[in-house]
Amino acid sequence: MMSTTDDIRYLIGLARDKSVESRKRLVAVVSDIFFSDQAILTDYERALITDILHKLIYELAMPVRDALCSNLERNAAMPRRLAERLAADEVEVAAPILLNNEALLDVELIEVVRHRSLEHQLTLAMRRTPPEATADLAFESGEGDLIQGLIESPDASIVDATMNYLIDQAKSVDSFQEPILRREDLSERLTKKMVLWILAALRQHILDRFDVDVTALDDAIEAVAEGLIAQFAAEQERRQGDRAAALALRLDSAHQLAPRLLIQALRQGEVSLFIAMLAQLTGLRLPLVRRLMFEPGGEGLVVAGRAIGFEKATVASIYLLCRRARPSDWAADPRELSRVLSMYDRVQPAAAQAVLARWRRDPDFLYALKNVEEARADAPAV
Repeated sequence: MMSTTDDIRYLIGLARDKSVESRKRLVAVVSDIFFSDQAILTDYERALITDILHKLIYELAMPVRDALCSNLERNAAMPRRLAERLAADEVEVAAPILLNNEALLDVELIEVVRHRSLEHQLTLAMRRTPPEATADLAFESGEGDLIQGLIESPDASIVDATMNYLIDQAKSVDSFQEPILRREDLSERLTKKMVLWILAALRQHILDRFDVDVTALDDAIEAVAEGLIAQFAAEQERRQGDRAAALALRLDSAHQLAPRLLIQALRQGEVSLFIAMLAQLTGLRLPLVRRLMFEPGGEGLVVAGRAIGFEKATVASIYLLCRRARPSDWAADPRELSRVLSMYDRVQPAAAQAVLARWRRDPDFLYALKNVEEARADAPAV
C-alpha cells in the first residue's frame, strides 16, 4: 500500500488528468453541437443542450435589448426610428447569431449547460424507475417519500426551507417540464460574458439593417453593458441564495444529513437536493460537486466519499445511481463497479481528506498552483 504522501500525489495527479480529459470531452461536446456527425451526444441530448442554450439566451436577451433600446431612444446621434424598430424586431435576433458561432460558446458555459441537462436526465430517469429497481443490498427500498417527510418535520425551519426548495424547483423547468438554466445560475464572469455576446450580436443586427455612426453606437453599447453588468451583479448579491443549499444547511444543523438521506434524495429524483447535500458535507462548490457526479469513472466520488467517512456501500450506491444520467454512455458493468470499489479500498482516508481540502480552495489559486507546478515539471534540469 502507498504511503499517505504518495497517495495524495497520486490522487492529485489523477484529478489533474481527469480535468484535462473532462475539458477535452467538453470541447468535443461543443463540436458536436455544431457538427452532429461527431457522435459525442445522442440526438436527444443535443436537442436538450441546444434548447437550454436557446432559452438562456432568450432570457438574457430581453433585458439587454430593452436597455439598449432605451439608451438609443435618448441618444441624439442615433436615427430617430432605430430604437422603435429594434424594439419591434423579434427578441430572438441574438440567438441565431450566437448559436451559429462556435467561438462564442466557451467550455465553462457548455459545462454549466451540460450539467443542467444531465441533472434533468437523471431526475427523469429516477422518477420513471420503479422503486424496487433502484434498491440495493445496503439500503431498503421502502423508505417513504423524502419531501413529504421533510414537510411533516416538527422543525419549522426545515418545513420552511423545504417549501422554498419546492418553489425554486418549479422554476427550474418550463411549462412543458423541460429544463431551464436561469440567469442567476451563472457565475458573474459568465453572465458578463453573455451580456457582451448578446450586445455584440445586436450590434451586428443593427449594422446590417441601419446606417448609423459606428462610434456612437459602440459608445451606447458600452454604456449599456456597464449598467447591466452592475445591475445583474447587484441582483445576485440580493438573491436569497440557492434554496437546495439552504435546505441542506438546515438538515445539517439539525444533524439529519445522513448518508441514507442522500441516497433517498437521489432515488426519488431530488437531484439538486442531493447535490446540495453532498456539497454541504464536503464543503465543495456546487459546480465541482456536479463535475464529480457526472464525470466518467467515479474517482472523484470515491475520494469525496472516503474523505467524509462514507461506507463502501454508500459510495457504490451513489456511483450506480449517478450513472443513470446517461446509461448509453456510462452504463455500469460489473468491471466498472469493481474498479470503483477497489479504489475505495486503496485510498486512505487521510489522503482523501487532504485532496478534499485542496479542492475546497479558491479555484483561481488552484489554477495558479497548477501552472507553477506544470512549469516546474517542464523546466530543463540544470
